[in-house]
Amino acid sequence: MKWVLVTVSVAALAAFLGHRLLKLSERVLATREVPVKNLPNCHLLKNIECGAEDFSILRDGLAIISTGLKYPGMPSCAEPGKIYTLDLLDPRLTPVELAINGELDQNSFNPHGISVYTDETDNTIHLFVVNHPQPHTSQVEIFRFVEDDNTIVHRRTVKHDLLHSVNDIVAVGEESFYATNDHSYPSEVLHWLTVFLGLPWARVVYYSPEAVKEVGDGFMSANGVNMSPDKRYLYVSDILDHKIAVFEIKKYQELVYVKSVAVGSLCDNIEVDHVTGDLWLGCHPNGAKVAENDPKEPAGSEVLRIQDIHSESPVVTQVYADDGSVLIGSSVAAPYGGKLLIGTIYQKALICDLK
Repeated sequence: MKWVLVTVSVAALAAFLGHRLLKLSERVLATREVPVKNLPNCHLLKNIECGAEDFSILRDGLAIISTGLKYPGMPSCAEPGKIYTLDLLDPRLTPVELAINGELDQNSFNPHGISVYTDETDNTIHLFVVNHPQPHTSQVEIFRFVEDDNTIVHRRTVKHDLLHSVNDIVAVGEESFYATNDHSYPSEVLHWLTVFLGLPWARVVYYSPEAVKEVGDGFMSANGVNMSPDKRYLYVSDILDHKIAVFEIKKYQELVYVKSVAVGSLCDNIEVDHVTGDLWLGCHPNGAKVAENDPKEPAGSEVLRIQDIHSESPVVTQVYADDGSVLIGSSVAAPYGGKLLIGTIYQKALICDLK
């Protein structure tokens, strides 16, 4: 009888582990392949050699780009991270490195997600940058952008226990923002254990000098975050569920879940068109290839657009797709002036004509 119980227990455990491995494979889209979908007049940007994991485009067409991310399990450059600008209205389309002034350890600067807040009273531009100065640490650096001097001036570093594995942020004030934690725990092992077990424990956090609180949950890995032009809604990429979650922003910055829109890909950062409100997503068509980093089977890239996200029938369109022969691991995309800018985690940045 004892051996029967042991045999049944082993069989049950094997079945459970097999089921969880199958679900994990489905979550990372391990078998997905997408046909190449090109855009005209594409070329890789000069000066960008260590990825362009995130960017924000100002209303005048100036893109601010974070490069040099060092992320566990991903290739990375040895040099510290940098911030560039790119004038999308300048036909030369040449990224320019910003000088960093102030009390910031630039040798350990490891920028991830970024966001821009413009003070409408004096048009001061504040740049928020997620920084991982050491492995498995997170903090947010707040800078003032001085465009005339091509400089960012460090103002403040924000640290908090709830901001333990920040991926992306959207600024809502001079020192306040929403942030996504892409891990349930700071520990890589504990995080992937929760993913393996299917436990949606990653959260969205609201930070201000007066209050810090968790305001959204139910994610295995909360990734990109952004806001509607009218500032009524927050969008969060539920990357491992292949969905974009929509929240309404209520009193005291609380979030109320509205719905989720299926996108069928592992979508990273979210950019929002200032005029139309369309969402633009840099996505990974196959997450297993991103993790494996096999030069013979490079991770592809995909750009999706969501129109009418608040309607009963949002329209999700694939705008660009590549098998990795041109662009590896797209993480962000946005249009401006008839062009589409696409960034990656660790490779290059691509710009194409949309028509």
